[in-house]
Amino acid sequence: MTHSERMFSGLLDACHGLSLEQMPSLVREQAVHAGLGNALVYLADLQEDVLRLVTGQGPDGGADGSGETAELPIDGTRAGQSFMSLAPLRGDEDKPGQWWTPLLNGAERLGVLRADADGSPEQTKALQRLASLVTLLIISVRDQSDSYSRLVRRRSMTVAAEMQWNLMPPRAFVNDRVTISAALEPAYEVGGDAFDYALADGVVHLSLFDAMGHDVAAGITANLAVAACRNARRQNVDLIDTGEFIERTLVEQLGNGRYCTAVLLNLDILTGQISWINHGHHLPVVIRDDSWTGLLRCPPAHPLGTDLGIKATLCHEQLHPGDRLILYTDGITEAKDPAGEEFGMERFMDFILAHNAEGLPVPETLRRLVHSVLDYQKGRLQDDATVLFLEWRGPDTTPHADIGTPQELFSRTDH
Repeated sequence: MTHSERMFSGLLDACHGLSLEQMPSLVREQAVHAGLGNALVYLADLQEDVLRLVTGQGPDGGADGSGETAELPIDGTRAGQSFMSLAPLRGDEDKPGQWWTPLLNGAERLGVLRADADGSPEQTKALQRLASLVTLLIISVRDQSDSYSRLVRRRSMTVAAEMQWNLMPPRAFVNDRVTISAALEPAYEVGGDAFDYALADGVVHLSLFDAMGHDVAAGITANLAVAACRNARRQNVDLIDTGEFIERTLVEQLGNGRYCTAVLLNLDILTGQISWINHGHHLPVVIRDDSWTGLLRCPPAHPLGTDLGIKATLCHEQLHPGDRLILYTDGITEAKDPAGEEFGMERFMDFILAHNAEGLPVPETLRRLVHSVLDYQKGRLQDDATVLFLEWRGPDTTPHADIGTPQELFSRTDH
């Protein structure tokens, strides 16, 4: 058994019944077998501003007395650079033996792993594989762990936001055909915005909902709309009938007092053909060849839950390889600065295009976008602001080839 195999064996043998509090000591002890010293796990907070140390000292992740920094800013640190770039990085000049590598659940960024290593290819590979296994351990415990939720939150959350974050899928997904990424603010007070996506039988489904209001009732409306959408989708119901089912569900349960706008969209990942319907929502944006192509036009039906009887139209469009599709809610474009000027569509698109040109991973572009919108409105959004991003890579010419790591996939996406 090699040193790395001994490390992985020790982690796997101990993982059943593992709690978040037990994880730091287990990872540190087993990493030593592969020559990786002082291993530490840091998790990103909900808004991806800082990385917080998992100490194992109580449910709030309190200080462990080791002298290690309990919280690192993402902007301006080597740990943060690794998180943003999705790549392993050597530590600062005064710590050349220290390495940081991202914790990735597919394309979802959870945080970073720090360890001392000699930089050899063998140890670099062991560090990346350890990060992958640590990520799987975190995923296995986080849904049942209030300690995890407390650690990644920096302030209290509303009941509506609690519902929304437990409703939606991870904020990033990538495979050999598509990239999906989402951003949602205000993270601790979001009320009526919700997004969803799923993949089955070669079709990616995207949906974005914006419920009336910014309270618990708005959260209930959005939750009910997403649940109805999933229920219909999993019975292989077409888009128009799915919209009608969501409509009936909202009216039956909430009357006509609550409603939401929505875009429901399917992408055939083999051909790039998209089909969608629009229920009173902003039109999707298409970016082609690193320029803003325009809006996807589709006659709108009424918002879901209003029971106005306006039939939805099923619209179609052919994407080109590399095309990017953006769905958004009005909290992005209608965010206002203190003088009352809106953030606007032009500023929104300019931001996306400029950061894509820099070669940033999609989740990092969206992280910076929502921070820019927050800064524009002096840190206090008046409405939920959500962006859902999809890129189609093109038809697969090598169906059984290794699709690569998330870092490689995002690199191919953005260059």
